[in-house]
Amino acid sequence: MKINNDIDEFEALGNDHIGTSSNTPMRNDAFKLSNEEKIDIIKDDVRHIMETLGLDLTDDSLNGTPNRVAKMFVKEIFGGLNPERKPSASTFENKYKYGEMLVEKNITVYSTCEHHLLPIVGKAHVAYISNGTVVGLSKMNRIVDYYAKRPQVQERLTIQIVKELQEVLNTQDVACVIDAKHLCVNSRGIRDVESSTVTSEFGGKFKEKATRREFLDYIKLDTKF
Repeated sequence: MKINNDIDEFEALGNDHIGTSSNTPMRNDAFKLSNEEKIDIIKDDVRHIMETLGLDLTDDSLNGTPNRVAKMFVKEIFGGLNPERKPSASTFENKYKYGEMLVEKNITVYSTCEHHLLPIVGKAHVAYISNGTVVGLSKMNRIVDYYAKRPQVQERLTIQIVKELQEVLNTQDVACVIDAKHLCVNSRGIRDVESSTVTSEFGGKFKEKATRREFLDYIKLDTKF
């Protein structure tokens, strides 16, 4: 009976979109196996799932699916779990003395909900105010992508992006807003296809009302080319 109660409790936590930590929960032996060893194990697990569902894996269309899924998990959609793939973010002296906020908006987010392993798709808007150093624009996109490429909750992803940029830039003056659709809401459960989720994290000067308002006004701008 206790096992059933635990399962119900864990399921409820997932449906209520509760996160447990601002750090991605990882075991100490997470990188004991090589990528290829992980792919071999996951491939067998995916095959077992598909066979349990009644699918015929001798079919030409399905035969390669376990291997494709395993490679996708390890090398693509969960590749951000591997610290070796963390982007190096070199900083440069702010020689042109730009003292206003820099905003990188509409950064594409492709992530995966850790409760149901379904996609999270949306946009991230990131800003910082230089205290003497700047970072390459593409590095901001790469940082977003790195932390997105793992099982996630959107709240944690937002915090991780801000913390990483604060460390890289040696400033607390960093902000991030993410607006995303969760297929665990849109395609199952309540099946609300119109709803999206907005999360934000404001550090340093962005906690001040005027600075925060300026940032939010910038991300409303309609950029067309």
